[in-house]
Amino acid sequence: MERHYGWVIVAAGAVITCLAMGAMFALPVYLQPMADETGWTRAGISGAMTVGFIVMGVAGFFWGTLTDRIGARPVILTAALLLGLGLFIASRATDLLVFQFAYGGLVGASGGAFFAPLIATTLGWFDKNRSLAVSLVSLGGGIAPMTITPLATVLIENFGWRDAMMMTAIVATCLIVPAAFLIRRAPEAMVEAPSPASDVVPAEPRPGNMAAIFRKPQFFVLAGVFFLCCGAHSGPIFHTVSYAMLCGASALAAASIYSVEGFAGLFGRLIFAMLADRIGVKRVIVGGLLLQAVGIYSYIYVSELTHFYMLAVVLGLVYGGVMPLYSVLARDYFGPKVLGTVLGGITMTSSIGMAFGPLGGGYLFDTFGDYHWLYVASAAVGLAGAMLALAFPPKTEEPTPTAALPA
Repeated sequence: MERHYGWVIVAAGAVITCLAMGAMFALPVYLQPMADETGWTRAGISGAMTVGFIVMGVAGFFWGTLTDRIGARPVILTAALLLGLGLFIASRATDLLVFQFAYGGLVGASGGAFFAPLIATTLGWFDKNRSLAVSLVSLGGGIAPMTITPLATVLIENFGWRDAMMMTAIVATCLIVPAAFLIRRAPEAMVEAPSPASDVVPAEPRPGNMAAIFRKPQFFVLAGVFFLCCGAHSGPIFHTVSYAMLCGASALAAASIYSVEGFAGLFGRLIFAMLADRIGVKRVIVGGLLLQAVGIYSYIYVSELTHFYMLAVVLGLVYGGVMPLYSVLARDYFGPKVLGTVLGGITMTSSIGMAFGPLGGGYLFDTFGDYHWLYVASAAVGLAGAMLALAFPPKTEEPTPTAALPA
């Protein structure tokens, strides 16, 4: 029975991820009513989300390291209270700086406490199907825009943005807290079990502290691959709606490209996870990054909405499927004892990569007057990520001893 408890962790993690990420990333639907009521600029309101991304990346490293020491449950409980407090203060704020501190600072800090602790704990419960388990936990983040965001829209229409945000704060906290009590560490024997599908060489000796992690070049390879992966797709994700509108698509039709990508990403998580559990995580990551680079480059030949949708399916499948697998690769290489720290570190670099894409895309458009070079540059970055991923040495099979021949 204890071995099957891992699936309880997966279910609780998916619920927590959905609620936390949904509450944090629902800010775009608040933008218009907030600007209308308060007179705050859209740039000022959106700035809270920018601050949130930065804080989330930095805080994720701290939360991950803390998880290695005290476990995920107290971290998630603290983050749930921080999330509720941040949203509540933001909902009552009458000053833009107070709102930015509450939403960007407190909510952003809480957002960094869910990925690394939950994934690190989940991986400890599985010696098989690790990729599938991690992808199912991350599925909550993919479902959030389809559930929490529409719910926030309905609440705003009926109660106004302040009460809608306050109710979100209360409900999210009240649901995350009991779910967090289901999270517990895996038994030591299960934690140490190797992954049968691993296709990388484990670190020898396994690092036991932060200093040892940073002495491993493989940590920087993993962080670099994650950085390049996110840097490659963040620009196209952010600017493709504008590109589609330049090609003649209506604003509503162009925005629906995001929905197609998000929906495809749900299937990508499952498909790539099952492939990784069968043929190895490294192979799937390298193949996915190559396919992502090809898909991004293909945008320079696209001008019709149907083709935009087709590429959205491809890219949604790929980056939705690849993203959760970095944590499995980290587990296979570094082991369980410092996994929270490792995940926190690589998540921080991925957040930086995500920040470069939109900024770089805007610069290239302003410089050249179109998005051609954005897609060329993003494809090149994605290809560099795939090449860097090859730096992980493959696992070699131990030679089978030859039976002695009878005399």
